[in-house]
Amino acid sequence: MISIREKIAYGLGDTASNIVFQTVMLFLTFFYTDIFGISPAFVGTMFLAVRLIDAVTDPLMGALADRTNTRWGKFRPYLLWFALPFGCISVLAFTTPELSEDGKMIYAFVTYTALMMVYTAINIPYCALGGVLTADPQERVSVQSYRFVFAMLGGLLVSGLTLPLVDFLGQGDEAKGYQLTIAAMSILGVAMFLACFWGTKERLHPPINQASSFKKDFIDMLNNDQWRVLAIAAVCLLSGMVLRTSLAIYYVKYFLNMPDSITLFITLGMIGNIFGCMLAEPLAKRFCKVKAYISLQLLAAAICIMSYFVPSDQVVLAFGMFVIWGFTFNMATPLLWAKMADVVDYGQYKNGVRITGMIYSSVIFFIKLGVAIGGAAAGWLLAGYGYQAGAVQTLDTQEGILLSFTLYPAIGSIVVALVMRWYSLDNQKVQQIHLELNREAK
Repeated sequence: MISIREKIAYGLGDTASNIVFQTVMLFLTFFYTDIFGISPAFVGTMFLAVRLIDAVTDPLMGALADRTNTRWGKFRPYLLWFALPFGCISVLAFTTPELSEDGKMIYAFVTYTALMMVYTAINIPYCALGGVLTADPQERVSVQSYRFVFAMLGGLLVSGLTLPLVDFLGQGDEAKGYQLTIAAMSILGVAMFLACFWGTKERLHPPINQASSFKKDFIDMLNNDQWRVLAIAAVCLLSGMVLRTSLAIYYVKYFLNMPDSITLFITLGMIGNIFGCMLAEPLAKRFCKVKAYISLQLLAAAICIMSYFVPSDQVVLAFGMFVIWGFTFNMATPLLWAKMADVVDYGQYKNGVRITGMIYSSVIFFIKLGVAIGGAAAGWLLAGYGYQAGAVQTLDTQEGILLSFTLYPAIGSIVVALVMRWYSLDNQKVQQIHLELNREAK
């Protein structure tokens, strides 16, 4: 059994990660279009283009972590080494130097690319760390539940404090306000990464005689059929989620016509997310994790579809639907990450090779690809529906924002539910794999 103290320490690492991840999802598109003055079409294309770099850096980072050997373990050292660079580059990404239009685009591309690269360097080892804390299937769900409760607390911090801090620290200068706000949050994030480093311990290790190369690991990963299912599900899942969260500000400001309630809207949504993550562990104890995950995705899709029919004057209902969606959607999130550890075990069971970093890094790549597609789709849809930053939006633009916030994200959850029908690592199969691996280790 892992102590509650260690689970909290591990969770603090995702609080730190989400200070940036949630800021990117909730505010970066708006920051680029309305504060820095970059066209939404370019923002969307940039988000997608950076993923091409991740296609190279993510698996390389996973392979590097698998081959790292220090007195602190394979994955924990990266929390120590990259905490400070992560905080510094986060501030640079939310800095607005006086540049020409082309200069702004170049600056945004360079700093966003750097941010995603350092995020890769610290987040992939952090995520893989969750797969080596314990071999117990239920404890894995518990670890991930703690992790995502603390992740959502980071999101709550971002959603509840970002805009008020921007106003307070900026004193009328929004650009300065964003920069100082991210600086304050980054200092907190660095401290949390260090707490995660000192408070956790790696317990699972590859077989002593395991011999591998990057090429062999990559081929073994591709031959892992359950990894392929998770990879496809991850990109579809995040595409829909990020599209919805990126447009939350626009939905409240231009469809509900309540710009002063943006912070309240996304904060209440984050509270729903937290309670959803808290219920993942008891849900996994009572029901099959695979069937529960599929059911939750279909329910989340239904909530998105119903939200489309909520009139703009039904504010309480609109807020409530967003909270319920976050609660439902994020009840499934810890289950997905627990599945990644099961897929690592399945790969070892099938191929005799344990490649924790490679599996996690590749799935994370597809998660980030989904983030990019969702962010790109948000920018392209805003441009396609005629969005003009800071202006009164036409009825067609308002309808486009509504469609993009409700019906389009539902498609992602429906596709995920269909894809997960091919995921075969149910509770019984996972237990069988663990028994076999334990027998071989003796």
